[in-house]
Amino acid sequence: MVNRRDLMIGLPLLLAGCKPEPYFAPSAGVGPYDPFPFWANRPDRQSSTIRGRQEVDFSQAFEPGTVVVDTAGRYLFHVLGNGRAARYPIGVGKEGLTFEGYAVVGRKAEWPAWYPTADMIRRDPERYRPHLAGIPGGPESPLGARALYLYRDGKDTLFRIHGTNQPETVGTASSSGCIRMLNEDVIDLYSRVPIGAPVVVLQV
Repeated sequence: MVNRRDLMIGLPLLLAGCKPEPYFAPSAGVGPYDPFPFWANRPDRQSSTIRGRQEVDFSQAFEPGTVVVDTAGRYLFHVLGNGRAARYPIGVGKEGLTFEGYAVVGRKAEWPAWYPTADMIRRDPERYRPHLAGIPGGPESPLGARALYLYRDGKDTLFRIHGTNQPETVGTASSSGCIRMLNEDVIDLYSRVPIGAPVVVLQV
């Protein structure tokens, strides 16, 4: 297993020396095919303190294409190479603190349906039991516009990087969920990260 402390030893902090630049390079984004284009990007519902994706300096020794999730720093990095990465703000829920180390993107979904996990139901049955049948993909789904499902040794880890229907929670510790991103950001990441892409999740 890998942890955040081991990877940081002898290396500058991820944010030290960063030279942020807006990161709005062309991506697949939302086209006329999208079933919920209005809900894919709702800047009017985003926290005014959250800055969207940016390209920053990145000195960690990961191959280009790797997704690095810094749960403590509340950022996700997509390694671009040449000492640069795209940095996205994230929200981290309780489920997001239960996984660390290496995985791969085993599956991707657009506007995915959401189902509460057994742990969520045990923890708060009154809240989650009514949703045993799940919530269909769309504006009401807690997984938002896109989801990347992380696998290890060919098995679903139940850890997801996903959008959200609560963009105001991005940048915070949430009561539930894995790794939340603004819908516009997860759509951008989804378009750039293929099945099989390596992912590293760092915990405190």
